Amino acid sequence: MSVIETGAALHEAHRDNHTHRDVNGGWLRPAVFGAMDGLVSNLALMTGVAGGAASQQVIVVTGLAGLAAGACSMAAGEYTSVASQRELVQAELEVERRELHKHPVDEMEELAALYVARGVQPELAREVAMQLSKDPEQALEIHAREELGIDPDDLPSPLVAAVSSFGSFSLGALLPVLPYLLGAGSLWPAVLLGLVGLFACGALVAKVTARGWWFSGLRQLLLGGTAAAVTYGLGVLIGAAV
Repeated sequence: MSVIETGAALHEAHRDNHTHRDVNGGWLRPAVFGAMDGLVSNLALMTGVAGGAASQQVIVVTGLAGLAAGACSMAAGEYTSVASQRELVQAELEVERRELHKHPVDEMEELAALYVARGVQPELAREVAMQLSKDPEQALEIHAREELGIDPDDLPSPLVAAVSSFGSFSLGALLPVLPYLLGAGSLWPAVLLGLVGLFACGALVAKVTARGWWFSGLRQLLLGGTAAAVTYGLGVLIGAAV
């Protein structure tokens, strides 16, 4: 194998082993948050009602109502939040676009100064800035990355965030209701399934983070279990008082 072929092979191997996961997409955060929130909030809601000595029918209706209300609320909140963030970014991009049109030389010098501040020699920094500024759209993208820390072509989608949040919240909130829908006559099967779901959700999150699956699973189990225990205790106290 020639030197060129060896170099090409090494380059391919490096590229295959040096890929990164998407950390800017608009679906992961609302999906993860939605599933966790749905499971924790509905489990805690149902245990609180059960602690107040409510009937099985009331607990099931409460769980289903919590699922529907929470999923709609999460979807609406995520859509509004991401849409507002996107509109703010687009407004800032428009400001930068106008500046590039009105003061192209000043913007080019500003870009060169950024490269100089990062250790590039002034002559080379100015040459690079000049080359990048020839294409207005490329110049806008570069300035957005350097000054705003964003990629104009990779803005999160409000619709994706809303749908991800709605679906994941619904799935999470369904778990503690499911045993009742399948014929369970007490709270404990719902609690057990909810705790298993909490650990599983935490462990799955570890697949896209640097944490160990056991740590992430136990952390979520502890947080969700604590919330359910607190609301159950409050339900018992309130139920005894009224």
